[in-house]
Amino acid sequence: MEFARDELKGRKSTTERQHTENLNSVRILHVYRTFFPDTQGGLEEVIRQLCRGTKALGAVNTVLTTSKHIREPDEVLIEGARVVRVPENFEIASCNVAVEAFAVFNELLRQNDLVYYHFPWPFADLLNLSAKQKKPVVITYHSDIVRQKFLFRLYAPLMRHFLRSADRIVCTSPNYFATSDALTENAQRVEIIPIGLDADSYPALIPEVIDEAETHFGRDFFLFVGVLRYYKCLPMLLHAAKDAPYKVVIVGSGPIEAELRKLASELELDNVFFTGHISDEYKVALFHLCRAVVFPSFLRAEAFGVTLLEGAMHARPLISTEVGSGTSHVNVHDKTGVVVTPGSAKSLRTAMDYLDGNAEMAKLMGIRAKQRFDKLFSGDLMAKRYWKLYTELVDEPQSEEAWRAMEVRR
Repeated sequence: MEFARDELKGRKSTTERQHTENLNSVRILHVYRTFFPDTQGGLEEVIRQLCRGTKALGAVNTVLTTSKHIREPDEVLIEGARVVRVPENFEIASCNVAVEAFAVFNELLRQNDLVYYHFPWPFADLLNLSAKQKKPVVITYHSDIVRQKFLFRLYAPLMRHFLRSADRIVCTSPNYFATSDALTENAQRVEIIPIGLDADSYPALIPEVIDEAETHFGRDFFLFVGVLRYYKCLPMLLHAAKDAPYKVVIVGSGPIEAELRKLASELELDNVFFTGHISDEYKVALFHLCRAVVFPSFLRAEAFGVTLLEGAMHARPLISTEVGSGTSHVNVHDKTGVVVTPGSAKSLRTAMDYLDGNAEMAKLMGIRAKQRFDKLFSGDLMAKRYWKLYTELVDEPQSEEAWRAMEVRR
């Protein structure tokens, strides 16, 4: 469905009229560089969970994103959320740029009560500068910028201005807040809200799919799920798996997939399997069949690890590394799983060997992981915390300090 051009001139769409008619709703505009149906990843899942959970409380959610696959702005509906896509013009250092986004952003800003940026996406900083209306601003700070060190020095002043413009900055774990310079510089505006997942948003187990997955991979394998990007540190997992007596299943696709497959071939890993993109039903079956979820990332670009939450939700023990991020907020060493030395294939292998050889302990850790998930990381709890934040900001006047910060370089 094409994004109506007359809407950009001020005419209300059906969706906007529905927003206006629901006087008790809070209209939220999410801004992030990628989203379903174009891409699948942890941050996309977080936005989906937020839209799903807060909708039940009264939020009307719109997601502004970019797409490599379209030529004109368009709209799709995903689980009740309005997803507005604008065509991407180019990408530099993992930053998508879409020129048409400026006009679409300002029209959507007019229609919504609050704008919610998911950081990092430096192009969103520019969208924020272009804002023609005063609306409350929330930024969820998902991770530091780690890889692009030279470009970051150029970007840092804009980033600081962007963070100062926010009424609230949400950090997803106390661990990451304590170890991020950008967050501690803005501590007075930071609120910690852990990511949560709604178990009801995942498919139920299907016996036929479980049988199919077991035929391919057996049981008690170690499972990784995620986009295959550099900061997932999967080469370390491949080295740890060499000559292991158990299987490792890697679910997902991404920029370094070919590189990983080549490395697996060079290491002659006949116990490592790449599934590529799979259905949610098949993914749930793999969580059911695996011995443990393994998450080797040791870079701060990985701030939380939604896969770890999915593993805990399915009562599976977790293996992660210690880098002062949210992964260690989800996975507590020797309780819900094993936390290993960052960057050490040997430590990762030792942890997998331990859980492979101790089925009862693995089961107990999985039970504890599920208990911790239910207490701290449910989708319902996350939605209620964000709903409280939304309503506080929409009901109260936005700070003049935040608005002045937005206008400094306009």
